[in-house]
Amino acid sequence: MKVSAKLFIVGSNSSSSTRNAVDMACSVLGVAQLDSVIIASPPIEDGVNLSLEHLQPYWEELENLVQSKKIVAIGTSDLDKTQLEQLYQWAQVKPNSNQVNLASCCVMPPDLTAFAKQFDIQLLTHNDPKELLSEASFQEALQESIPDIQAHEWVPLWLLRYSVIVKSRGIIKSKGYILQAKRRGS
Repeated sequence: MKVSAKLFIVGSNSSSSTRNAVDMACSVLGVAQLDSVIIASPPIEDGVNLSLEHLQPYWEELENLVQSKKIVAIGTSDLDKTQLEQLYQWAQVKPNSNQVNLASCCVMPPDLTAFAKQFDIQLLTHNDPKELLSEASFQEALQESIPDIQAHEWVPLWLLRYSVIVKSRGIIKSKGYILQAKRRGS
C-alpha cells in the first residue's frame, strides 16, 4: 500500500496542526507512516506574497515527522521557481515534489522545470481551487448536518486529503478527507 496525503492549512493556527494532521491520518488509516505528504501553501493575508517565512514553521514540522519516520517524503504545492529554490536551499529535508495548478499554467514554466530536473524534484499537476474549504462553507455544511449546533462558533483548522493505493496494481483502495475544527475561544 502507498498512502499519500495533501494537507491544507485552513485557519490561522500553529505549525502543530501539521503533526496533528499526520497523527490523525495514521490513526484513522491504521498505518505507522505516510509515504508522501504535500503541504498546500498556508493561508496569507490578501495582498501579501507567499514567502519562505510563511512556509518555514510548517516545513520544520514536516522535517521532524520525516526524521521520526512518520512520513517518508514531503512536497510542496504552488511554489514558483524562486520560492522552491529558497525552500530547497534552506531545508534540511528537501522537497521531493511540487504541485503546479493546472489553472495557473498550460505549460510548466521552463525555469521551474529546469530547477526541478537539476535537483530531482518531481513536478506534478493539480486542479484544487485556491480555497478548498472556506470558514463560511464549513459552517454551512456543519449547520446542515447538525441542525442543533451553533455552527458560527466553529472554525476549520486543517483539512487533509488522502489516498491509499495498492502499489502493485495502481488501484485506489480508498480516498477521503480528514478535518479538524475547533470552537472559537476554546
